[in-house]
Amino acid sequence: MAPPKKNLWRGPGKPSARSRVLTQWRGVDYDPLEVTRATPARSIGDLMPDLMKELRLDSRRAEAEVVKVWNSLIDPVVTAHAQPANLHKGTLFVNVDSSVWLSEIIRYRRREILERLQHSFGATVVQKISFRIG
Repeated sequence: MAPPKKNLWRGPGKPSARSRVLTQWRGVDYDPLEVTRATPARSIGDLMPDLMKELRLDSRRAEAEVVKVWNSLIDPVVTAHAQPANLHKGTLFVNVDSSVWLSEIIRYRRREILERLQHSFGATVVQKISFRIG
């Protein structure tokens, strides 16, 4: 026969019968933990601005917009051979299908493309462009 479990409740005042039974059954008193974990509920309106900043949704939306609008902003001849791959920390990475087109874009069209993107999205969103074969 197992020895009877002793009451592990140590809080001030007299515990309720429910608390005493649960403490004896569990072998541990969770009441102090439950009290410390209880936090006041916050409204969704209070949480959303912090969540938006934490997830960086504003910057991610801008990145997606650059990729989406690329075909309408840039010359169709260029877009046939170059497509944006990623925008990271102000640098737009663009994949070009051949070294010939890479050379053409870098020599003659890089500044025009950068100016159009900066005019549409702002100089902070697209600060520079990196072209690569891919």
